[in-house]
Amino acid sequence: MDDLDFNSEEFSGFGEDWKIIESALPAGWKEAAKEKGALIRAKKFDGPTSLLRVLLIHLADGCSLRETAVRAKAGGLASVSDVAILDRLRGSGEWFRWMSEQMGQRLSEASQPLLDGRQIKLVDATVVCEPGATGSTWRLHYMIDLTTLTCEQVHVTQPVEGETLTRFAVHKGDVLMADRGLAHRRGIVHVVKRGGDVVVRMNLTNVPLEDAKGRKFLLLPQLRKLSIGQARSWSAIMRTEDGAIDVRVCALKKSAEQTRKAQEKLRKEDAKKGRCVRPDTLEAAGYITVLTTLQHESAEKILDMYRYRWQIELAFKRLKSLLHLGHLKKTDPVGAKAWLQGKLFVASLLETLIAVGERFSPWGYILPQGQSEALPVARDRTDAMFAVACSEPLAEIV
Repeated sequence: MDDLDFNSEEFSGFGEDWKIIESALPAGWKEAAKEKGALIRAKKFDGPTSLLRVLLIHLADGCSLRETAVRAKAGGLASVSDVAILDRLRGSGEWFRWMSEQMGQRLSEASQPLLDGRQIKLVDATVVCEPGATGSTWRLHYMIDLTTLTCEQVHVTQPVEGETLTRFAVHKGDVLMADRGLAHRRGIVHVVKRGGDVVVRMNLTNVPLEDAKGRKFLLLPQLRKLSIGQARSWSAIMRTEDGAIDVRVCALKKSAEQTRKAQEKLRKEDAKKGRCVRPDTLEAAGYITVLTTLQHESAEKILDMYRYRWQIELAFKRLKSLLHLGHLKKTDPVGAKAWLQGKLFVASLLETLIAVGERFSPWGYILPQGQSEALPVARDRTDAMFAVACSEPLAEIV
């Protein structure tokens, strides 16, 4: 492959388009390359620009390390071996993570709030595996802004590290929305202490509650009072080491068909684990139940908001299909983690370029953030995606 006659412009790391790509990168990205360790022992690269362009050939174009080395040399970017590129990739994970986070925050600042000036953040985790019995396995902890559908925070860990809201930075006014895997007292306290609120799916046991008299809050007797399609909320108290937190339990009764499907899914899952489903668990499957610290919204509005959590599931599907996150190319732990962070950086870069393109005037200027014309297409696309997600019955989505 080294003897192939490549066109230097074609393999120069995005060629003339690099100026556009560079304009989408966060302020201070070059300085961060050194601070985050990406340029340590990188003598064969002229600087952060050549390093990033070479790594993007591998991450964005999907080239092997060996082909990346050949293309980098043909494009005049760097004369390095595939081993040297792997070494720099392994050292660039934190740099990628920092750039992704900065770009996500910049896009979120341009978003329009959906709930009385509050920013709604969707949080979830997924497992990413390399194909084969001996492949690497990682857990991807992900946060997206609901308005822009862009990644705001991401963490890559070993699968033994569980899901928790404490992993994420919370700003005052944020509303974190998550599935039952993240519904635990420690995480909820983490959010509330920082001025945020939560809307999380709950079951009968993951968040113990009390009523106003200090007695155990019994959920099933309350749920039995609901008729099909009816939504209702109950006030409760969540006890913590630091005191009590006022919460509300919001619930909706499913139809008979939706209940049957949910119960059948539970039976299959427990059968695989060699367990028998408890009767009260089967009964609770007939309801959609969420816990929230929001005190002034109706049960109908809370449950309607929770439907949007499906957007983060769609984000995972896009990442795994478009960027091939489900197929790790590195077998060593450090390399695999850096490769994942690099892929997530590419996703953030694409989102930023799309937003910039939608705000770019054909007369050669960028519309200011404050103008009403800013991000019109992004808003329309977001609304359209919401419409698709909410076109299905709530019980089917969650």
